[in-house]
Amino acid sequence: MSRTITFFLFFSLAIPFWAQYQPSSSGEVIEHTYFSLSFIEDHEQAEWVYYKLTHELVNGSQSRTDNFRPDPGISTGSATLEDYKGSGYDRGHLCPAGDMKINKTAMSETFYMSNMSPQAPSFNRGIWKKLEATVRNWAIIEDSIHIATAGVLSSNNSHISSNEVSVPEYYYKVIYAPKAQKMIAFILPNQKSNVPLHSFIVSVNEVEALTGIDFFPQLPDSLENKLEAHSNTSLWSFKQYSPSPSNTSNSSSAVQCLGIAKSTGNRCKKKTTNANGYCNAHKNQAHNQ
Repeated sequence: MSRTITFFLFFSLAIPFWAQYQPSSSGEVIEHTYFSLSFIEDHEQAEWVYYKLTHELVNGSQSRTDNFRPDPGISTGSATLEDYKGSGYDRGHLCPAGDMKINKTAMSETFYMSNMSPQAPSFNRGIWKKLEATVRNWAIIEDSIHIATAGVLSSNNSHISSNEVSVPEYYYKVIYAPKAQKMIAFILPNQKSNVPLHSFIVSVNEVEALTGIDFFPQLPDSLENKLEAHSNTSLWSFKQYSPSPSNTSNSSSAVQCLGIAKSTGNRCKKKTTNANGYCNAHKNQAHNQ
């Protein structure tokens, strides 16, 4: 086996399977179990958080943990709870807790302070929350999507705390649906808004120009250039995700899924509250029993 092939295999195995479209980075890249981020020390937050969102992640039954804490993976130290205390800003999730309901690890990691950014409460609990719910619905429709999101970091940002955590004036999300070969992007001001989400749609190229980040650089140039040049609103549903009754029931009644994971041949380790005893990923197996 040549050195080139050996290096390629080693490099491929070192990257999580979901991180195939990770953006370019100007900071320290940290790989967590279900998402990665590029941490910018000068701003005490991420320039991007990237992850692959699937219907299994969205439809999990793990309850919210709220265990906000510093990220031990950041070599220079992440922001802390004290940085946000009395600031008037929410600890706004970049990778939402609601996107990581598959298990305790996924949920808990979203509460690392490296995944937080100072957001105006009316923004975080309003239009941003609405966008997050809409994106979750896309994960259901498309089966899986790739997401990069964060605040727009610049030298003009104001700051909170003595550690000078930057307060972005704008936030972005860029989304790629591989199966449908389509992209869409948003830039939203960090403030209350009652206008439709459609009003904040931009091309991925516009987000790249604003942030200096190269999104989806792994795609062939011809495809990347085509998809990033325009966001076709008509290709996306703007219905918001709403959990099914089985996902809102008490997690204490959950049982281990009866399904068999195709990748390992072993019984699925997920918990489910579905009456048939199968999680959403293996519900089709119930019909074969």
